[in-house]
Amino acid sequence: MPPHGSALLVFVLLCVSAGVGIYVRPRLPEHHRARESIELMQLVIGMLVTFAALVLGLLTASVKNSYDAASHARHEYALQLTQLDRCLRDYGPTADPARAGLRSYTAAVIASTWPSEPLPAGVSYPNTADMPRVGASPVLAELMNQVGIEINGLDTSNVNQARIAELCREEYRDVIRARMDVIEGTSKALSTPFYRILVFWLMVIFASFGLIAPRHSVSLISIGLCAASLSSAIFVILELNQPYLGVFTISSDTMRAALTAMMAPGP
Repeated sequence: MPPHGSALLVFVLLCVSAGVGIYVRPRLPEHHRARESIELMQLVIGMLVTFAALVLGLLTASVKNSYDAASHARHEYALQLTQLDRCLRDYGPTADPARAGLRSYTAAVIASTWPSEPLPAGVSYPNTADMPRVGASPVLAELMNQVGIEINGLDTSNVNQARIAELCREEYRDVIRARMDVIEGTSKALSTPFYRILVFWLMVIFASFGLIAPRHSVSLISIGLCAASLSSAIFVILELNQPYLGVFTISSDTMRAALTAMMAPGP
């Protein structure tokens, strides 16, 4: 279910839970609605609210850290690709096949990861229609492997070119490590069972609200606003949990800047 659908479902569940509490309250025996019972209920609700707020805050921090790590890994990956292309450019025309493969790879990454954005122009790359938006792709892995083969085959008979070739091999290894960081950064930080348990806790809290809330419009509006606020927080958490989809998607600007640098003319 998409994040907005999940957030809407949470809103409905919280409102229904509060409605159940409101429905049940007048049907309880009188001694269950005594002042002592209400005060005990308020203490229990305070404890549940504190615990749920703590868990919700930790969950938000966890997915935000995961999102920031994925964004940083993407930025570093684009930088490593640019540096590898610069090294191959410094090597000379012999490295042009490797540079062409690197451009094709970068364009394919852009087209497959951000399919709703304008496709890269001026460079050929494989069809990305069947490629996954996130995670490893065999086609992209093969493209990168071909770049590595080209780099390992560079002529090292000249001393100066041998030094540059070795530097390019080091840069290539850095690119591979950065690529793995990007792939690993697409894994979701939010545990589905834990998320469902959190929603259950919130439902219990809202049912408790309904048991002690007076039956007038201000109470109903307050409960509705609280449910909407928590649902929006759930929406943000679910959006941050998928860094390449939705409202908070990681920008393609760094990868496009890397491709532009690769295609720039000059020595």
